[in-house]
Amino acid sequence: MGDPNLLEMVVEEGKRTTREISSVFYMNEIQSHTESSYLLGEEIMFPKHQQSKDSIFFRDGIRQIDFVLSYVDDIRKDSEIKAERRREFEANLRKTGLELETEDKRDSEDGRTYFVKIHAPWEVLVTYAEVLGIKMPIQESDIPRTEHTPLSYMLGPLKLPEHVKYPQPEYFTAQFNRHRQELFLIDDPSTFFPSSSRNRIVYYILSRCPFAVEDGKKKFGIERLLNSNTYSSAYPLHDGQYWKPSEPPNPVNERYILHQNWARFSYFYKEQPFDLIRNYFGEKIAIYFVFLGFYTEMLFFAAVVGLACFIYGLLSMERNRSSVETCDPDIGGQMIMCPLCDSVCDYWRLNSTCLASKLSHLFDNESTVFFAVFMGIWVTLFLEFWKQRQARLEYEWDMVDFEEEQQQLQLRPEFEAMCKQRKMNPVTKEMEPYMPLCARIPWYFCSGVTVVLWMALVISSMVAVIVYRLSVFATFASFMEKDSSLKQVKSFLTPHIATSITGSCLNFIVILILNFFYEKISAWITKMEIPRTYQEYESSLTLKMFLFQFVNYYSSCFYVAFFKGKLVGYPGKYTYLFDVWRSEECDPGGCLIELTTQMAIITIGKQIFGNLKEAVYPLVLNWWKRRKARTNSEKLYSRWEQDHDLEYFGPLELFYEYLETVTQFGFVTLFVASFPLAPLFALINNIVEIRVDAWKLTTQYRRTIASKAHSIGVWQDILYGMAVLSVATNAFIVAFTSDMIPRLVYFYAYSTNAKYPMKGYVNNSLSVFLIADFPNAIVPPEKVDFTTCRYRDYRHPPDHEKKYYHNMQFWHVLAGRMTFIIVIEHIVFLVKFLLAWMIPDVPKDVADRIKREKLMTIKILHDFELKKLKENLGLNSKEFSQHFMIEESKVNLARSTT
Repeated sequence: MGDPNLLEMVVEEGKRTTREISSVFYMNEIQSHTESSYLLGEEIMFPKHQQSKDSIFFRDGIRQIDFVLSYVDDIRKDSEIKAERRREFEANLRKTGLELETEDKRDSEDGRTYFVKIHAPWEVLVTYAEVLGIKMPIQESDIPRTEHTPLSYMLGPLKLPEHVKYPQPEYFTAQFNRHRQELFLIDDPSTFFPSSSRNRIVYYILSRCPFAVEDGKKKFGIERLLNSNTYSSAYPLHDGQYWKPSEPPNPVNERYILHQNWARFSYFYKEQPFDLIRNYFGEKIAIYFVFLGFYTEMLFFAAVVGLACFIYGLLSMERNRSSVETCDPDIGGQMIMCPLCDSVCDYWRLNSTCLASKLSHLFDNESTVFFAVFMGIWVTLFLEFWKQRQARLEYEWDMVDFEEEQQQLQLRPEFEAMCKQRKMNPVTKEMEPYMPLCARIPWYFCSGVTVVLWMALVISSMVAVIVYRLSVFATFASFMEKDSSLKQVKSFLTPHIATSITGSCLNFIVILILNFFYEKISAWITKMEIPRTYQEYESSLTLKMFLFQFVNYYSSCFYVAFFKGKLVGYPGKYTYLFDVWRSEECDPGGCLIELTTQMAIITIGKQIFGNLKEAVYPLVLNWWKRRKARTNSEKLYSRWEQDHDLEYFGPLELFYEYLETVTQFGFVTLFVASFPLAPLFALINNIVEIRVDAWKLTTQYRRTIASKAHSIGVWQDILYGMAVLSVATNAFIVAFTSDMIPRLVYFYAYSTNAKYPMKGYVNNSLSVFLIADFPNAIVPPEKVDFTTCRYRDYRHPPDHEKKYYHNMQFWHVLAGRMTFIIVIEHIVFLVKFLLAWMIPDVPKDVADRIKREKLMTIKILHDFELKKLKENLGLNSKEFSQHFMIEESKVNLARSTT
């Protein structure tokens, strides 16, 4: 259906075959207002002051405005070309059957903008409803809605009123057919098609309507005209003001209902009106909010368990044997630790990290293992239950037989415009635009190189932050040692913590800057690849953006979790980065507290920044537009001007919403063992996010063009990949980043105290180094009265024949870590596979409803055809009896197969 030449032919055929009664009804309504109409390009003046400012109709008050185009006259040299393109485009729109009405610039608020209002008459709607395969009601459903459970009554305060939650009854539906209009429940042709379907049909025509022939190539599509500034905007209208209901003759203001029951922050605890969102914005936006809402509901359980683990750590903090020994002046106070940097840093006592040791226990305790296993199971349940929720949605929203090619697999107008060759489609046997692979290879190569270079830039930035941490650590350590006034501060802000916090903040800023520039570049490169379909475009952009975001947001966490402090060497034989900076060591309490700090700053900072940006950015832009329009009130200008001054919700806006949610999902799953509070912060963020997104869609953005989708698409595959990876990352975090395994090895193999098995663990985990073995270049200049210092590792003491080599306990701990990873991964994966096998993708009640609806639809169609056949052949016709038997056999066959 991508050939613009078919538009007029399809509409003409639709006009000839549309039912007589509907055409007469519609035309009588129009003809009764011919004195104030604007029909087929002939303008008849109508006093503008008599029209309501909130009217969504033409001047006759009957024909509903389905779409609006706007443009501004300019005096540039190409103004004549643009004017000619507009005239040709609008003339071709009229040929397809659309009706247009133009508002002169003198009547606009700014005195510069023309508005072209578009109305799709009944003939156009029925023709393209069939072309697009839109399903419409044929009979009210006899299948009752899901019955209330005792739990649903307990959750009564969270529920919305029934008329908001279910704005319409459920129907049996069938794909619209203009030859069978009596089959459908057409009470009023003007309201039969919802406004979302109307604007979708009009946009389909706009995107394929030709406007010029240049250099022997036909150019078409509203997007090309918008890109060349021939038109400044194209958008469907909102139903009315969001802060008051509509007045007759305007239809019900769904925008107001959505704002009252969905977009208000005081309703943060309420469920969302998904059916109303779908009716107003279309399935593609609605399914995003269903996914975000379902994800938020599931986060509640993870947040409760994570908070319980945190509270356990808080309550057991004072009883933790490692912290007690570290803080004890007679134990930790007597342990002299080796300098943390060369020359500048001095020796220090272990009890100076008392607070850091206690904070580390909050997130590194016995509950960490349980929470890591729980989250591995939780993510499986989330994805399996989401598949069920998605299947239920497909049934409720008539998407069971939805085919992607109806929309996502349609050829992009940009692809059609760029193609110089045509090739026969082996399925449709029609000639289609074709672009050989050799023409795309240079752009594919450029795209791949760009993505790799940007990921390399991210890694380079991470290395730069590491260098910053290494160089600043020595400064912090020296400064805190020399300044006596910082002794109180040093008790809770050690050089390690100070470096970790500042480094994490710097890393977060770098992430935001790189992300801003890469978004622009990736969108441009994807467009230059000239993807064939919308699905190819979204998949290509998703792959580029996710790969970059994954490296950008998670690389620093991977570094802290799996590399920092692992290859530092030992005193006297440290490893160096670029032979200049000594490799970073973990805090004496372990690297887990630093990973927690990194996670907290990036996760919480990203959420706060994202919500502020989403709320403030459109608000400021819209305020500026109203200020430039010389008014600060929406009450002073027309409905199409009010919407014109709102922000444009572009095709990539929803993509970035998904990207933000999936990135957050990564933080909640990949590194959650180090930060059990991550699900809680994600839950709070999502509760706010839902209302912020709802508020901006209903108040700050133009109405979006409705489009269909039956799933979250490629994002579901990404979620599955991250779920599998999260099992491995959390197992490695518990095994290698936390102190869980060394403590267990000591408890079972090296403890000598039966009453207090963990007594002496701190002393056991620190090796001894002879100060005399320090090279002169790194030894602190001050004289000391002790001969040894301690450091974190399992190595032989200086008086051993294999001094400074790893001792047997090191290998026992390493074996324990590897065993833990293998056992935990196998247990979690086994449970995951069992759950995935036990939970069906489509719930049984939904499968039964789908079968029932298919059966009833076949029966209704069968009865309709029999009725028509009976009317045509007569009651006593032998031919009728034969046809009846044939049709009856078809129904019985359908029943048996269903």
